[in-house]
Amino acid sequence: MNYILFDGPSRNNLLPFTYTRPVADIRVGILTIREKWERLLKTTTTTVTEDYLSDKYPMVEMEHNVMINASYLPNSELFQMVRHLKENQAIFKEEDVIAFFTKEAQEDINFDDFEALEYENEVIKIENTWDIFSKNGEALKEDFYLITKDKKSQPIPKSNNVIVPENVFIEKGAKLEFVTLNASKGPIYIGKDSEIMEGSIIRGPFALCDSATVKMGAKIYGPTTVGPYSKVGGEINNSVLFGYSNKGHDGFLGNSVLGEWCNLGADTNNSNLKNNYAEVRLWNYETEGFAKTGLQFCGLMMGDHSKCAINTMFNTGTVVGVSANIFGSGFPRNFVPSYSWGGSGGFTNYTTKKAFEVANVVMARRDIELSQLDKSILEHVFEETKKYRRA
Repeated sequence: MNYILFDGPSRNNLLPFTYTRPVADIRVGILTIREKWERLLKTTTTTVTEDYLSDKYPMVEMEHNVMINASYLPNSELFQMVRHLKENQAIFKEEDVIAFFTKEAQEDINFDDFEALEYENEVIKIENTWDIFSKNGEALKEDFYLITKDKKSQPIPKSNNVIVPENVFIEKGAKLEFVTLNASKGPIYIGKDSEIMEGSIIRGPFALCDSATVKMGAKIYGPTTVGPYSKVGGEINNSVLFGYSNKGHDGFLGNSVLGEWCNLGADTNNSNLKNNYAEVRLWNYETEGFAKTGLQFCGLMMGDHSKCAINTMFNTGTVVGVSANIFGSGFPRNFVPSYSWGGSGGFTNYTTKKAFEVANVVMARRDIELSQLDKSILEHVFEETKKYRRA
């Protein structure tokens, strides 16, 4: 069987993160959505996404195809329904299509001709940017049991102070000494070749992915995920870093999501609660206005390759696009378009040439090349987001 993950109608609500990746490659919990499905299906998947992303994330269509809405995270029951789909059957959650079996090209689909199977139980759906952190705890627990089932943890070094050690799983190559781990509120997963430096205090649910680092004396409240090759320090609460991003110094990050290749300067802080305790509104690219989140706590959403200087202060509910560079005193406005250069005093355009120069240096430190495909995607984002930049 050939499985294809498609972006679905939530794609624009998940910008700026989906400017540079399909919905399937969003990290929530420990794994990306694609990795969750592939582990359960025991096969690779391909993608239906925006045309400008399709060279990097192609679709492979075969005689028998099951199309899966990537906004939906798999659980054991949904996985079994998807695995047993027959031709011209479709799984619905109310009016939403979760998955369907077809022999036809996607543009030819008419769901009136399908047998509708209703999925009636609870399932995690990622349809807004703030879902990534607000549903991270539930997703993290699901991933923890998916990853660690029938596996044995590495022993916890004796110098560490651990509460509920049976909820802690350590992969090979991980290093941690003189650390406090409190897994009473949720599991703690420590990935391969990662490191938690001495003096750190961590409360689960928490995931430190492969080759990531928690620096000395960090204070981390769950549910928090630190993606592969990321570095974190200071204070963090209920946040997700997709991967290759750094918050390496003191400062606060709360109820926030950072894409890949982001960097927060020393003593950067974000507000996650308004002074009047009111509901937070967040910039929405689909409506091109500020959307109600239904949340009292909501912090920073930062797209790939964006950076900020030391002592940067972010307002409650700030959205930063792709390849923005923020610096200076005061609070920048709570929507910073992609390829913006500046701060509270105003912004100018950050050219792709300069952005690529920085990206090449940053990625080379991880022995990764900024490919021509990546450049093409980033150039498309520059053009697509021109309307948001005043300069």
